Amino acid sequence: MSTKQTGLGRGLDALFTDNARSDGEGSRLCTLRVAMIEPKTDQPRKTFDEEALAGLASSISAHGLLQPILVRPLPNDRYQIVAGERRWRASKMAGLIEIPAIVIEQDDAEAAEISLIENIQRQDLNPLEEAMAYRALMDNFDLTQEQLSERVGKSRPAIANALRLLDLPEEVLVMLRDGAITAGHARTLLGCRDREALIKLAAQVAAGGISVRDLEKAVKRANRPAKPEGEKPYHVDYAADLARRMTSHLGRRVAISDRGVQKSVTLFYDDNEDLEILLTQICGADFLDQI
Repeated sequence: MSTKQTGLGRGLDALFTDNARSDGEGSRLCTLRVAMIEPKTDQPRKTFDEEALAGLASSISAHGLLQPILVRPLPNDRYQIVAGERRWRASKMAGLIEIPAIVIEQDDAEAAEISLIENIQRQDLNPLEEAMAYRALMDNFDLTQEQLSERVGKSRPAIANALRLLDLPEEVLVMLRDGAITAGHARTLLGCRDREALIKLAAQVAAGGISVRDLEKAVKRANRPAKPEGEKPYHVDYAADLARRMTSHLGRRVAISDRGVQKSVTLFYDDNEDLEILLTQICGADFLDQI
């Protein structure tokens, strides 16, 4: 989709004119009544920080809305927000009757793509909202992770790691959405193989502030097979035990050979995309950006 100029270089006075003016390229800058505007029901942001919203409303009360919102026309002289719902909400809170807006002619698919990408690039979505936005873009526009990476300006491993969060149980996703657990905690919980143990650990994190490092240890303990009652202790092969623990920690098969002169550690992956995820797990999120 090509980027369209919106004629914003004409100064702040142009933002508050009562007459809609066309820039001749499919969009127009005008002033709209707040009551004529409605939000999208399927936008990725599901929650708004009330304190931050009140701060923005205070600024708008003092200085006006300096950055127009982006809308598209609907039937019956109404408009739907494509980008800028937070500014619209704050303007309502500030008591504004009219606000500056850029009206664009877009179909449902184009408007949805603009809205999703704009929200992602603002970098203030919570981890769950971001993951859901990635999934929506991939599903609605039939994008691969590589294509999505190019669209939103994020690395493919970052997108893959975000999407993995959606594999968590619903109960844990609610905790992530509400900020009771962090994205770091959530990614660590993905290594827990038992669903009930995973939910229990998430609840402990939410209640007690367990660090990610302590959670990693707890997940390892949860993944250990329970010994049958009365089973006698047995000697554990050190290399095999380490391989099991690494498999649990990385969420992938690991083999360790300590025989012969040259020892080896083998980490298995499915494809190039999975290899990139593995490299970020071992070398850090910025590793691939340096290549």
